[in-house]
Amino acid sequence: MKTIRIFEYIDFLDCFVVNPAYKKMADYLGLTEWNEVVWIGRYFALDNDNGEHWFDNQEQRDQLEAKAKEVGIAAQDLLIIDPDRFKNDVDGPCHTPAERVLFWRDVLRSLELSKELLFSEARKLNAERAREDDFIEDLENRIREYA
Repeated sequence: MKTIRIFEYIDFLDCFVVNPAYKKMADYLGLTEWNEVVWIGRYFALDNDNGEHWFDNQEQRDQLEAKAKEVGIAAQDLLIIDPDRFKNDVDGPCHTPAERVLFWRDVLRSLELSKELLFSEARKLNAERAREDDFIEDLENRIREYA
């Protein structure tokens, strides 16, 4: 099954933005909550809701706002790796903050997810929204458009 790249790395800012092709697909299939990668963060955080906050770093975005504006990127679109969000202090940490940044930068640069996973997550989220305004009646048709 085909895959789609989730992030684009912005070297100039040393951070990420959501890949526009994935962003369009996530929005259309109902994968977007307050951003398009919230659900992915939950997997990275040992499958719990704390993962939805993996890019909650407004202070760091504020620091890059002027530089981001120079290249036409809105600061709120910046996804910055905070190494402290990738440790839990239970039996470690085993790596320094700098090592964690290097590791997660590489992981996110190369992260591609299958359409099979994206479709499965879209169906799951849509079923959870069955009685809400953001339920997507024609989700299966939308999935077929991307298949």
